[in-house]
Amino acid sequence: MDIKKIKAVYFAGAGGIGMSALIRYFLSKGIPVAGYDKTPSELTDQLNREGASIHYTDDVSLIPDAFRSPDETLVVYTPAVPESQTELSWFRSGGFEVVKRAQVLGEITKASRGLCVAGTHGKTTTSSMTAHLLRQSAVDCSAFLGGILKNYNSNLMLSDKSDLTVIEADEYDRSFHWLTPYMAVITSADPDHLDIYGSPEAYRDSFEHFTSLIRPGGCLILKKGIPITPRLQPGTRLYTYSASADECDFYAENIRIGEGRVCFDFVAPAGLRINELELGVPVKVNIENAVAAIALAGLNGVTEDEIRKGILSFEGARRRFDFHLKKKDIVLIDDYAHHPAELRESILSVKELYAGQKITGIFQPHLYSRTRDFANDFAAALSLLDQLILLDIYPAREEPIPGVTSRLLFDKVSIPGKTLCTKEQLPGIIAAGTYEVVIMLGAGDIDRLVEPVKQLLDK
Repeated sequence: MDIKKIKAVYFAGAGGIGMSALIRYFLSKGIPVAGYDKTPSELTDQLNREGASIHYTDDVSLIPDAFRSPDETLVVYTPAVPESQTELSWFRSGGFEVVKRAQVLGEITKASRGLCVAGTHGKTTTSSMTAHLLRQSAVDCSAFLGGILKNYNSNLMLSDKSDLTVIEADEYDRSFHWLTPYMAVITSADPDHLDIYGSPEAYRDSFEHFTSLIRPGGCLILKKGIPITPRLQPGTRLYTYSASADECDFYAENIRIGEGRVCFDFVAPAGLRINELELGVPVKVNIENAVAAIALAGLNGVTEDEIRKGILSFEGARRRFDFHLKKKDIVLIDDYAHHPAELRESILSVKELYAGQKITGIFQPHLYSRTRDFANDFAAALSLLDQLILLDIYPAREEPIPGVTSRLLFDKVSIPGKTLCTKEQLPGIIAAGTYEVVIMLGAGDIDRLVEPVKQLLDK
C-alpha cells in the first residue's frame, strides 16, 4: 500500500468513529471517498455533507463507478463488518486491495512521531486530552481520535507544522499491532474482547506485544499496577503513572473534589510539579487520565502555563461523561462505559460528585459475549446505583447466544430499585418517574435516546 498513489477510497463500515477520522483525512487530501454503513446516523449525515458518498443498503450496484477500478481504489473495512457482506466479497473477488482501518492508520503515521494511547478503558479521554494540550500549545499535533472532541467538533486534527500524531490505539482484533509508536501510554488492560482473544492471558499478551513496537528513543508511560510485563526495545524508556503517589514517576497530589470541581497538583520526576490544576471535565477518573496526558504532553515540550490552561479548557469527548443537563434539581450525563470496570468508575465518580443525591443509571449492555463473560462483574457494578433501568443487549456484530439476555444481569443485580425494559418502553418509564441524577451508559445506540430522555427530564 502506497498512500501517496491512492486515487479513491471505499469504506465498508463508514459510520464507525475510527473510520470517520480516516474518511475526513482522505477528504482533506482531495481524494474521493464513498462507502457503506448499516444504518444512517448524525455522523454519516455529516460525512456526506463534507463530501463523502455513503449508502445504507448492502448492494454492489450502489458502488459509484469511480470506485470500481482495482488499480485505483483502496478498500478499507472495520472488523465490525461481517466477512459475508456482499460488497466486501465483491471487492475481494475483484482483486481490490482490501485492508483493515488500522493498517491504513499505521501507514499514515509511519512518517510521523506517533503518540499512541492504548487501554481497555480511558484511551479516548486520555488521547483527546493529550491532543488538546498539544493543539492549544506552541507544539501542535495531528490526531486520529476515537471520539468527537467537543473543543473542535471533530475526531481528526491535521497540522502542517508538527510531526507529532496522537493516535487512539484500539486493541480490538489486535488492530494496534499495526502501529509503530514513538511514545505510548497504556491506561488499563482489564480483559475484554474474549470472543477475539479467547483468554485474559492472550488479551494481556497483545498489550505486551504492543510495547515491543515502540521505537528506540521513545518511551512507554504505563499505569502503575497493570499486570503486563513490557517488552521494550533497547533505548526505550519506561515511566509509570497513577492518580496517587504510589511509587511512580508521574502522579497527582492534594486532590480536592466538591461543588462540581476537581483540583489537584501534578508531580513529575526530578521534583517537577504543577500546582493548582483544575479539570475542565470534573470527574474523579479524569485525574488519572490527566496525569497520563500531562506527562505525554510535557515530554513533548508543552509548557507549565500551556498545561494549566489546556486542562481547564478541555471540554471532553462526546459520550465520555458528557453533561446534557446540569441544573440544581436535575442532572443528565451520557457515558460510553460498556465494560464492568468502566461502569464501576463512572458510577463511583457520579456518586462522589453528587454525594447524597439519588443516582439512576440507564444501561444498555453491548455484545452477547461480553454480557455472558462478565455477567457477575456487570451486576456488581450496576448494584452500586440507587436505581437501575436496564435495556436489551445491543448485538453489534454478534448473533444471539442462547440464554444470554439482559435478564441474566437483571436477576444478579442486588438493588431493589431496578426495571427491565425495551428502548420503546423507556420514554414512558422516564415520564412516570422522579429523578435527581441520571447517567446513561453503553456503547450501542443508547446515545440516540439521550435527547428524548433529556426533553422528558427537562420538563
